Amino acid sequence: MRKFTYLAVAVMALALLVGPAIANAQIPVAPKTVILKGSSLGGVKFDHAAHQKVVGDKCDTCHHASKPEKALKTKQEKCQNCHTTAATAPMKTKAQAAFHDPMAKKGTCVDCHLKATGKKVPASAKCLDCHKKENV
Repeated sequence: MRKFTYLAVAVMALALLVGPAIANAQIPVAPKTVILKGSSLGGVKFDHAAHQKVVGDKCDTCHHASKPEKALKTKQEKCQNCHTTAATAPMKTKAQAAFHDPMAKKGTCVDCHLKATGKKVPASAKCLDCHKKENV
């Protein structure tokens, strides 16, 4: 009986020590910076950490629920895992349209910035303000 008690205590101690490490290992760590690729104009350096501070733990603000025809593999996937340069079936929305329309007047990025600042995208804004060839 005494051996069983020692074994039970050892197993519980091990679980207390290793359990949190295993739990933390399963929580995905969000990247600090993401390069949104696919545009011939160049990639967009996206400060994920800064945006995460704004929305908190509401990841679904940007990482929307999956569609039945294209189920997510993980809870939050890269946008381009589904939204590619050219919309590929079963997807109907290509990457550019997921972020903004061709004139950058509406879309996920533009709408969010408009809501946050209350200002329209300035007419002086140029594609290359965000898209940079060096962002690979």
